[in-house]
Amino acid sequence: VIGDALLDVDVEGTVDRLCPDAPAPVLAVTGEVARPGGAGLTAALVAGRGVPVRLVTALEADEAGNRLRGLLDGALTLVTGPATGGTVVKCRWRTGGRSLLRTDRGAGRPAPGFGDALAAALDRALADAGAVLVSDYGRGVAADPAVRAALARAVRRRVPVVWDPHPMGADPVPGVTVVTPNLGEARRALLRFALQRHA
Repeated sequence: VIGDALLDVDVEGTVDRLCPDAPAPVLAVTGEVARPGGAGLTAALVAGRGVPVRLVTALEADEAGNRLRGLLDGALTLVTGPATGGTVVKCRWRTGGRSLLRTDRGAGRPAPGFGDALAAALDRALADAGAVLVSDYGRGVAADPAVRAALARAVRRRVPVVWDPHPMGADPVPGVTVVTPNLGEARRALLRFALQRHA
């Protein structure tokens, strides 16, 4: 699995009053659950089926990145390069089975030199891969030139490559086996294709 790994956090609690200074609920926190998100979730789900998985991603050594690494370690093999801008944390503040608010922080972008830093490890990971899933969350791992070159080499070797795109992500490498856009992504891709043909 190649892509952008995130940290998802659900903060659960109860609400029985509003803030005195604003019409906002006060969440009395009762618990918190953290799990891998983005490409990290994809890799963890595949690994949970007993399939050996390598996750290729950018991972920063900040508190959230270390927490994410701890959630993934042991379940799969991590192939990481440097990241910048802080690990992406998507936090859902919830009560009674519903979200009150979601907060996002961190850029989670590959640092300069990301692809070069993991090029050899990426080639080793792809050398005996039975299949590759690109789980693009628009943060830049799938757009890195060294990553794209390695994926192109895998396509030429006829390794099945499935690309799950993101509206702000990179276009799939030519020749991938399957692209799995949602409806909005498919519409945008068709419009782009039509405009390019008539340009």
